[in-house]
Amino acid sequence: MSMPLNVALIGYGYAGRTIHAPLLHACPQLCLHTIVSSKGEQLLQEHPGSRVLSDVALVLADPDIDLVVIASPNDSHFPLAAAALAAGKHVVVDKPFTLTAAEAQELQVMAGVHRCLLSAFHNRRWDADFLTVRQLLQDGTLGDIALFESRFERYRPQVQARWRESAGSGGGLWFDLGPHLLDQTLQLFGRPRTIHADFAAQRCGAVATDYFHVQLHYGRLRVRLSASSLISGGVPRFAVHGTLGSYVKYGLDTQEAALKRGEAPGCAGWGEDTLHGLHYWQQDGEEHGDVVPTLNGDYRHYYSAVAAAIRGEGANPVPADDAIAVMQLIELGLDSARSGCELPV
Repeated sequence: MSMPLNVALIGYGYAGRTIHAPLLHACPQLCLHTIVSSKGEQLLQEHPGSRVLSDVALVLADPDIDLVVIASPNDSHFPLAAAALAAGKHVVVDKPFTLTAAEAQELQVMAGVHRCLLSAFHNRRWDADFLTVRQLLQDGTLGDIALFESRFERYRPQVQARWRESAGSGGGLWFDLGPHLLDQTLQLFGRPRTIHADFAAQRCGAVATDYFHVQLHYGRLRVRLSASSLISGGVPRFAVHGTLGSYVKYGLDTQEAALKRGEAPGCAGWGEDTLHGLHYWQQDGEEHGDVVPTLNGDYRHYYSAVAAAIRGEGANPVPADDAIAVMQLIELGLDSARSGCELPV
């Protein structure tokens, strides 16, 4: 059996600590060799088998490092990924992939020149509810889709002093949650014809977007994507309506909450969602409904696929083309919100 690939994780904030590190430990084809962070004492206790460095340059100069995972603040994604690719390292970048589509395209060119894998961490392709929605669409259970609504709502009324809520580049919900919703939509329906976006900062003291509502047009199909920091509940995560019926699903995928509780990926019940969706349809003028069991989600599939792709044994699970498509819509959404106009894609 091949030796595991050595991984350097850059950034040990929420994403690095809660999401990436546990998933990397759970992938037998990968070894979390090095973590780049200033939190040395904490890391030595939490990851005794890993090396802790504070200098990215030392990581990039180390021939033993095969893969660099970038989970640092959004405005550092592009320069760190560019430096890693120039050093001949394979690279995974957390979302948002970059701050602009031009940066994403430049990274794609660099990856080709240096013959390195470049992948975006769009882990929510492996959400339980999204996998269920995709299966329903593939099976034709709902017929031709007319309206697709995807929401990612939170209740965080107090603005926090952190870079994700700052006024700088890459802050706000559109850069935080927008990439998830856009990537899932692109996987289901491809590129839309137009985009119309409405952004707002609704909380007292908010300086970055904490609300967005975006409509994508696909001919007859309408897609509505939204997120807010001031919704306590009562709204579905997905509502999909077609010529043969509707599917409504409440609640979020359980994996991130499990990771926050310190549960190990792959433990008993991992990726299970017991809050199942409902399928509604009309027959003889009467409404009928059935429970739709939710498929299991599993973020581990992403890193297993990355390892296989590096070894030439499989495809890149989220190639740069997919990341570029998301960033193009992120930019167009910003332009639409500023102008108040529907814009062609």
